[in-house]
Amino acid sequence: MKAVVQERFGAPDTLRLREVDRPRAGAGQVLVRVHAAAVNPYDWHMLRGDPYAARLLGGMGLTRPKSRVAGIDAAGVVEGVGAGVRGLLPGDPVLGFCPGSFAEYACTTEELLVPRPAGLTFEQAAALPMGAVTALRGVRTVGRVRPGQRVLVNGAGGGVGTFAVQLAAVLDAEVTGVCGARNTDLVRSLGAAHVLDYAREDFTDGRERYDVILDNVGNQPLGRLRRTLTPTGVLVANGGGSPGRVFGAIGAMLKLAAVDAVTRQRLRPILPATPDGPAHADLLAVTALVEAGQVVPVVGRSYALADTARALRHVEEGHACGKTVITVP
Repeated sequence: MKAVVQERFGAPDTLRLREVDRPRAGAGQVLVRVHAAAVNPYDWHMLRGDPYAARLLGGMGLTRPKSRVAGIDAAGVVEGVGAGVRGLLPGDPVLGFCPGSFAEYACTTEELLVPRPAGLTFEQAAALPMGAVTALRGVRTVGRVRPGQRVLVNGAGGGVGTFAVQLAAVLDAEVTGVCGARNTDLVRSLGAAHVLDYAREDFTDGRERYDVILDNVGNQPLGRLRRTLTPTGVLVANGGGSPGRVFGAIGAMLKLAAVDAVTRQRLRPILPATPDGPAHADLLAVTALVEAGQVVPVVGRSYALADTARALRHVEEGHACGKTVITVP
């Protein structure tokens, strides 16, 4: 099968499209014929082995990538199932977390897959797992958004932000989205009552205060973000950061925890959803909202499997609109 292979840590140009052996579904596993895979900041962190401190934790490998085939989000059709799998059958259309999803086939566990909502293309379905689940946890689980609250989403036009705006609006919050000028109409159409162009307006100037801020960008000092919160407001910091850093978001999260201990405001990190934690319930919650017509995945750009490096560079630049998706023929 064709797969995007990563032999060493480095820039997207280190990726190669290769012929590799098709994986096999072992006990409790599901083999998925991948039709589309989404690109996330998570992918370029894994690609670069960034931040360096994270390598010591064992998730990405120490001197070379732990996983040879890149990618994590996927939508496709069940090709085969291993012993013990009861809820899925060959031919079922699914989406979820599939390590090695930048390939024609990928193996995962039954708990990390859910049925694809009717009416979604494979590209739209692939946009859901990490972006939508991270947004759901940020808005509902960590932010605990309630009706009538004032919620600000920084990075509202991005992969997590487009979902977060919709989820907060579904909860009847008054949503303010911060994004680039080219995304203002999109963000307003997703349910934002107010939209700020970050190049022209500074949402941390203290003139407005918010009950919940979901920060997907990390481009503002903590002190200025706190000044923009109500006295008992919640700052939800989504992990991320620029590539090539020693500690990356880890240092920022530690600082957040230290300040959180001495303030009435709640300052909480939310790490992107990954297959390392329980995700099935969150995936089902997201797809239920999609089926109810309350959440719509936004696909900004799509690339062919052979152009995966270009797709990663696009996401790494930090200005992608919605989700960037890889189509697999």
